Amino acid sequence: MPGTTLVDRSLLRLSGADVRIFLQGLVTQDVNAVAEGRPQWSGLLSPQGKALFDFLLWADGDDLLVDCEAAEAETLARRLALYRLRRAIAIAPEPGLAVHWAPAGAAGVPDPRLAALGRRWLAPAGEAAEGWLAHRLALGVTEGVAELGRDRTLWLECNAAELNGVSFVKGCYVGQENTARMNWRQKVNRRLVVVETTADPGDAAQAWYPELGLAVARVRVEALSAPLPFGTPMLPGWLKAAIA
Repeated sequence: MPGTTLVDRSLLRLSGADVRIFLQGLVTQDVNAVAEGRPQWSGLLSPQGKALFDFLLWADGDDLLVDCEAAEAETLARRLALYRLRRAIAIAPEPGLAVHWAPAGAAGVPDPRLAALGRRWLAPAGEAAEGWLAHRLALGVTEGVAELGRDRTLWLECNAAELNGVSFVKGCYVGQENTARMNWRQKVNRRLVVVETTADPGDAAQAWYPELGLAVARVRVEALSAPLPFGTPMLPGWLKAAIA
């Protein structure tokens, strides 16, 4: 059997009587929509609406589990603790579970961003999965600090509306004002896109994967209709519909 554990992901467990109320006022997604077996992709933004962290939220009984980058888990936990103030909410690593992925099959649930991403579930760690990065980028889906940047890219420029990463009816959260304004005006001038490239794009890209011949760049929408100086943007169907 091929491995399924995403070794670059880890989980934070948030518990306490007010945990949903606490997160509802912080993150972009409607926390009340997170139910058993129904994770939600969400972001924690700066007050200006720029991405600081992205993650998936899972329900585990009365607790919430944050499926995040392993390298950023400690930093994210500290940031959440800043907002906790005197609330009786515990924020701690969950070492007993890991994030699992398979491109197809019956295990888990479809990725809430895009069903074509495959299936995702939580279970004790096992053998490492292979192919997740290439599979995700081939579908034009970006994630993580390396690709989204920290306090650099507006959340809607991360294609959050198209990939189910924001609720426009839930009420206030950090960065909500700019995010709602952009959506109301239907004006997203730049997009994060995956670019096919054979050379180091340098500062023109936010991330570069030479082994895959791919990069992630923040590009003006009007420039996406032609090759870029450093490569050719990939425009999957969901993104073409958004910028049409």
